[in-house]
Amino acid sequence: MVRGPRSVPGAATASAPVARPRPQTNDKRVYFENRWIGIAFVVPQVLLIFTFFYWPAAQAVYWAFTLEQPWGGGNTWVGFNNFAAILRDPVYWNSIVHSFVFAVASTGSAMGIALLFALLVDRQLLGYRVFRAVLAWPYAIAAPALGLAFRFILAPEAGFFAVFNRIWPGVWDPTLDGNDAMIAIIITFAWKYLGYNFIFFLSALQGVPRALLESAAIDGAGFFKRARYIQIPLLTPTIFFLLVINITESFQDSFGIVDIMTSGGPARATELMVYKIYFDGFRGLDYSGAAAQSIILMLLVIGLTIVQFRYIERRVHYT
Repeated sequence: MVRGPRSVPGAATASAPVARPRPQTNDKRVYFENRWIGIAFVVPQVLLIFTFFYWPAAQAVYWAFTLEQPWGGGNTWVGFNNFAAILRDPVYWNSIVHSFVFAVASTGSAMGIALLFALLVDRQLLGYRVFRAVLAWPYAIAAPALGLAFRFILAPEAGFFAVFNRIWPGVWDPTLDGNDAMIAIIITFAWKYLGYNFIFFLSALQGVPRALLESAAIDGAGFFKRARYIQIPLLTPTIFFLLVINITESFQDSFGIVDIMTSGGPARATELMVYKIYFDGFRGLDYSGAAAQSIILMLLVIGLTIVQFRYIERRVHYT
């Protein structure tokens, strides 16, 4: 905890931050006699939030309810017409289906594999320190760099699956088969968030009392029984937190991987909602439609988060 500087009797402290002596309580907050110092600390943060969040969000709402004139001259108010046009488009509904498939598969894969690795590393077998460091690295890699690396790794002619293509020609080809392309971006996204989930799972496992695990081991419980009946039930708060984060990020943070690996293809098979916003807005120059799609995506993510808190959090036990 950070403690503020102590005030010195008789010293000139007109503009310097001064901590009020509060020996009777445990309050560690720092109080400034001059309120302008506090305001000076707050203003840069407020400007950053306003510039990079509130202003773009307000612009998206403005464009979503207006339509730009073909030859300039300002926007025309069209109400919900942009939303109605989008919701009548079957291509947009396909992107919603693809986004849900991607979210469920990538979240399940990333969390399941990360939990298994965390359970194994928590046993402190030979070389666990190496695995503990290596498994945390994937999250430090940017999504475009990761997509480029996996584009080569999963390439049908020279990548990891090229061996299978030599035995069964055409069994793996993300450039032509939509299912293969979807599997490729799911593997890449899950690999990226495996490290993120692994860190949280391992931290939570290290908080499980060793006496419980040792008592269960003495009673004859093996690795899987200890994990199922002791460790995983105690991890439910962490599992719920990671579930919310992974679902949210799968809808928002998948653009770089899709753009680098498949560009939404083949035949729009990997065109997720976030990528369609970019494609319609910056390639199709339909700014109003793209803004309306971003509003729908935001409402969808908020709705999914509310559903998770409303129905899944009931099974979480905070101890």
